[in-house]
Amino acid sequence: MTRLPPQPWIHAAPTRRVLDALEAEGGEGCARFVGGAVRNALMGLEVADVDIATPLTPERVIAALKRADIRAVPTGIEHGTVTAVADHAPFEITTLRRDVSTDGRNATVAFSTDWAEDAMRRDFRLNALYADREGTVFDPVGGGVKDALAGRIVFVGDAETRIREDYLRILRFFRFFAWYGRGEPDAAALAACAGLKDGMVRLSAERVSKELLKTLAAPDPRAAVRLMDRTGVLRRVVPRPDLTRFEAMVPLGTDPLLRLSAVLPDEREEVAALASGLRLSNEERDRLLAALPDRERVDLDLTPPQARAALYRLGARTFADRVTRLWAEAGPQGEARARALLTLARDWTRPRFPLGGAEVAALGVSPGPETGRLLKAAEAWWIENDFPEHGARERLADLAGRLPPQGGEGDA
Repeated sequence: MTRLPPQPWIHAAPTRRVLDALEAEGGEGCARFVGGAVRNALMGLEVADVDIATPLTPERVIAALKRADIRAVPTGIEHGTVTAVADHAPFEITTLRRDVSTDGRNATVAFSTDWAEDAMRRDFRLNALYADREGTVFDPVGGGVKDALAGRIVFVGDAETRIREDYLRILRFFRFFAWYGRGEPDAAALAACAGLKDGMVRLSAERVSKELLKTLAAPDPRAAVRLMDRTGVLRRVVPRPDLTRFEAMVPLGTDPLLRLSAVLPDEREEVAALASGLRLSNEERDRLLAALPDRERVDLDLTPPQARAALYRLGARTFADRVTRLWAEAGPQGEARARALLTLARDWTRPRFPLGGAEVAALGVSPGPETGRLLKAAEAWWIENDFPEHGARERLADLAGRLPPQGGEGDA
């Protein structure tokens, strides 16, 4: 019998309150930890979310929580999920289920009292693990404990059957391999992902982008992304991936959007189309586009004044994104120059241009488009001269002095 190593979260007061409430309704053993918490505890990894499975129906779960003065939120009640909030700590509680029908995207479920039946509808064996409040682990499908300890990602039962139930499981396979996989991938899983990849067209763009970004957020997703490319799955999402730049980008930081930027081509229209197709947020799309080269020169050979000028115009994040992409392309020989520029981006405080419309008006210039043109020209001089404390006002006066006389012919 397998037992979890000591886990503070199991014995924490909020956890005990929730388990006590459920067991008061359904008896001892009617609530077990499930999925990621059990898997991560076995693997010696941090447990961020604690999910609980129970044969109690959602209505009985809600009643039990209310009797114990625990807040109950019906977050997914049609699929049997209620979120308990005890002492500000959330616990997702889901009634045991079996699939009635699936269409490759959504499932119709019926509630169950059979732990093995619930386990058989899960995706991977290392996610189909349960543990009681004493830390005893239950492995209904078999192989889950060994998979977790060995870092194997193996589908529950037949891989093709699991994927046809929900084609998102193709991307989930690579995501879990990126985070938890070690060694060679499961051959049956890989073959099923490759053979059924065309079914991904049924998935919503939001589900695809969410899984992709979770994959890229892994400490080192390179092996998983190589497998995605080898099976043709990656090109279902990114038609022309740049794996060379991506491989070089991974050690430079864990930002998933910057890693996605490295995978994408440099053509603005193509990046915009991909961002739209993945239903990325406007902020994410704009960041991907801003990271691309344009008329604002950024390279690793910028002098400090040139770098500050680019920083001023682009902003720190866009400047850092472009420098990091250039570092990935340049390789180790670009490290020292890239680090210096990134340090500048982190530490430099963007100055405020000291002039405005009042200063233009004081020179006798009537309000209108010329005010903006004068300020823009003066600011350009100020930037190119590395933001001097003095001289901008004089430059503005000089520019204003070059204006043709204002007024009509009768103003002599």
